[in-house]
Amino acid sequence: MTYGGSSEVRTVGADERRITVTVNGERRVVEVEPRLLLAHLIREGLALTGTHLGCDTTSCGACTVLVDGVPVKSCTMLAVQADGCEVTTVEGLGTPSELDPVQEGFSVEHGLQCGFCTPGMMLTSKALLDANPDPSEDEVRWALSGNLCRCTGYQNIVKAVLWAAEKKRGATA
Repeated sequence: MTYGGSSEVRTVGADERRITVTVNGERRVVEVEPRLLLAHLIREGLALTGTHLGCDTTSCGACTVLVDGVPVKSCTMLAVQADGCEVTTVEGLGTPSELDPVQEGFSVEHGLQCGFCTPGMMLTSKALLDANPDPSEDEVRWALSGNLCRCTGYQNIVKAVLWAAEKKRGATA
């Protein structure tokens, strides 16, 4: 498995495929085995460890990333399927000096405890708010239904998403 920047040129091995994927705005050309999961490329190959692996069966949602703006559970998507796609991980949501409204909402409304599920929750929430800037509480709960949190009762997570929606609409200072 070989990982390189967009300017790297190498011969692809017989058992590897060269793919181009834009991760958090950075174009990457990588050589991967066809069976490599996107989650493993992100965590091990690109050293973006905010994407967590919890179940490897799509049950928990901790590995959720955005692929072309759509929430995808990266533990069951092959890296080769992301060829030509834009992938956003939690590291690509905001910067330390300028948080994404979803990140800010999770902080303000105490939407996390241990933090294991938080990256997947945040990315799913971002996709929801991009598609629906004014969701109801029921719509937030439905959107997050594929993401499990073992620490909370989800109330503060839902409040965090609703806070972020208000912030994005300019209703929160």
